[in-house]
Amino acid sequence: MDPSISSEPAADFPAVLRRQGLHPAPFLAAPHPASAVPDSTHATTILAFKFSGGVLMAGDRRATAGNVVVYDRADKVLEIDRHSLMAIAGVPATAWEMARVLEHSFQFYRRTQLQEMSLDGKVRALSKLLRDNFGFVMQGVGIVVPIFATYDAPAQAARLYFYDAMGAQFEAADYAVSGSGSPAVRSVLYYENTWGARPLRERTREEAVILALRALDTAADLDTATGGVDRRGRIYPILKIVSVAGISTLGDEELASVFRQNV
Repeated sequence: MDPSISSEPAADFPAVLRRQGLHPAPFLAAPHPASAVPDSTHATTILAFKFSGGVLMAGDRRATAGNVVVYDRADKVLEIDRHSLMAIAGVPATAWEMARVLEHSFQFYRRTQLQEMSLDGKVRALSKLLRDNFGFVMQGVGIVVPIFATYDAPAQAARLYFYDAMGAQFEAADYAVSGSGSPAVRSVLYYENTWGARPLRERTREEAVILALRALDTAADLDTATGGVDRRGRIYPILKIVSVAGISTLGDEELASVFRQNV
């Protein structure tokens, strides 16, 4: 038996690579000059939940690289087609490219087949992009953990999905969160859905908007990578709603009014 191969059971494939010195993490963790290995830019925090009018999807505006705020107006909630939204957490460069590829794929299918892509087709298209990106994830760069929402016309219902970095897809019953501020947001949504005045699915549009702003404001207080509301710069989170009528975006004036009165 090769003495270099450990007889201990491996927890997973990355663990085997680490024991053999083949996993990229040791090389990334080795000491380098500060300028040699710059921190990649990351975007957080995103959330989505079902309410009486469809699915509300929201994201803060901050993009960070390590402890540096790179940008405070990042758009993390992207429109893919007339009834589909994708929220991004992770590396924006990779996530925005995935969104562009997804948008073009949906357009190509619609124009060549003269019909919309099926729900399963849309969900699996994003899953495939994440699987194809797994090589970069293993190298410690390019990780993306998105949320996807779309309106299912045959079922006459809005559908919500979340993913892991390897492309596994999960349908959310009520809400989904991702990003560094997600623990705080998940706690808020769980409490409101379980012990609030009524379940999230029964909330009105106004109640849903208030809850989303409060959840992101909570995350901003507890997570430095999550951007809060900049009243002086008039920078508010991105909030979009997907419903049977399509996609609607909440303007800054409406968000400012709601935030001032309720948050």
